[in-house]
Amino acid sequence: MITNLRIQNVALIDEVEVDFAPGLNVLSGETGAGKSIVVDSINFLLGGRVSRELIRAGADFASVDGVMEFDGPFFSFVKEGLFNLGIQGFDEGQILLSRVMQADTGKSVCKINGRTVTVGILKSAAELLVDLHGQHEHQSLLDPTKQLTMLDQFCGEELSEHKKTLEQLLSRYKELNRDLKKLTSTVSAEQLEIWRFQLDEIEKAALKPDEEDALTAKRDRLSGVEKLSKNTSSVVGLLFSGFYENRPGQLSAVDQTAKAAALSAEIARLDPEREPLHDALVDIHTQLSEITRDFRAYMDELDADPQELDKVETRLDTIYRLKKKYGGTIETILKKQEELARNLDNIENSEAEIAQITAKRKEISKEITTVCAKMNALRTERTENISLQVTEILREMGMKNAKFFMEITKKTSFTPDGNDEIEFMIQPNPGEPAKPLRRIASGGEMSRIMLAIKTILTDKISTVIFDEVDTGISGRTAQQVAEKLLTVSRTRQILCITHLPQIAAMADTHFLIEKSVEKERTITTVNALSKDNAINELARLTGGAQITEATLQAAREMKTQADGLKF
Repeated sequence: MITNLRIQNVALIDEVEVDFAPGLNVLSGETGAGKSIVVDSINFLLGGRVSRELIRAGADFASVDGVMEFDGPFFSFVKEGLFNLGIQGFDEGQILLSRVMQADTGKSVCKINGRTVTVGILKSAAELLVDLHGQHEHQSLLDPTKQLTMLDQFCGEELSEHKKTLEQLLSRYKELNRDLKKLTSTVSAEQLEIWRFQLDEIEKAALKPDEEDALTAKRDRLSGVEKLSKNTSSVVGLLFSGFYENRPGQLSAVDQTAKAAALSAEIARLDPEREPLHDALVDIHTQLSEITRDFRAYMDELDADPQELDKVETRLDTIYRLKKKYGGTIETILKKQEELARNLDNIENSEAEIAQITAKRKEISKEITTVCAKMNALRTERTENISLQVTEILREMGMKNAKFFMEITKKTSFTPDGNDEIEFMIQPNPGEPAKPLRRIASGGEMSRIMLAIKTILTDKISTVIFDEVDTGISGRTAQQVAEKLLTVSRTRQILCITHLPQIAAMADTHFLIEKSVEKERTITTVNALSKDNAINELARLTGGAQITEATLQAAREMKTQADGLKF
């Protein structure tokens, strides 16, 4: 509820501070005293649109501050809503709204708990706390989303359970849609063909991690094969005599060491101390024989395949080409091969998964439709009863020929609230077509319709402001409106602008709005009335400017009767 309101430099108001109370707060005053200024100030604070004309003549700015408290049944609702707006620091159930408009630019600065916010956030926060119904502002009644919320308040826990189920189904449906999109739209047919070609190219190459270094070394060796063959042949010729059969008399190294070993054996026989020399020569002869054998084998290798160099060059060229396309090393190419194989495998296996997800989505879609149908049936059932009750209350409040009802239509899309759209409809007179409430109802009618709805609804908005609720009514109808206001004020705070004594008499707290001239400037003030002063104001509302003892007595009786209805 609004506990404190401070208005500065708004129209005729220089500076006013008002402490509102729980229950029914009535504001009354002479015509032109400034009652509408108070409503306009609250509308400004709640994020409504205003022009620079709101600013008091000669002032540099206009500002309105409001302290809002929310507790009891309203606390969780408001706290969750504010948290979703990114507003914190309200654990004590109290927040401060503030808005200032500059005269030179017409721009305003909005704050919540001292933090600057946009007008949109200010308005969204205010809608959690206050319903304003008057000539220009009908926050709940004109917004189809809020109309649906009001209807759902009447549907109780059963509808809440349907909403929870629907929210879970919609979440799962969106999740399946995301999975399906990934499977169907991430890879084009052209990309798929490219992947297949790349994988085939790499697989045919059959690369091995360390083969490039080995091939490079082999290529270097094969590139000098002619010189290698000549030198190897000479080495073998020097070591092995068989290569010098056309050069008689020249002994090879193997032959010479064999001959030397034979001579040293004779020496060792005659001089045993020379035995180690003989053994060394024998070892040398053996090593030379083994080296000769290895060189002869190497020479055979060089002569094995004359086209081997071409093969090695071709292989190295293949590796170079693949490295240029897929990465700087064979390891990188092999990783690319694994990636391509994995991607293609996923794509090829996705058809079955797509079919499975599509089937699940179809099944959930049916469940969503079923839940929405149950929600629609429940709402339709409730609207009939609500429409009858609201219509009856409207007739009691002077709208005798009006017929109120709620029209439900279905959307093609689904939200956590289902696929129902609602429109509050009014048929002002028999025989006339029913039209949407937002198109034909006046400010006073709108306020009475909201009062009728609030009478039978326990919603989560803690403060309701009524302006013009008493337009065009008097007598018994005025008394009915007053009693309905009293009923609603037992569960929430009501601020009501009125000129009817029947309504003013019901006030828990009565404020008088007056206009006066001080220092040649007209100013508007708002003051809480004592019990006696409230009686005097009731007398003025009853009898006009001339207050007599009779009107005072009538005012006392009216107040006594009103107080009796509160218990």
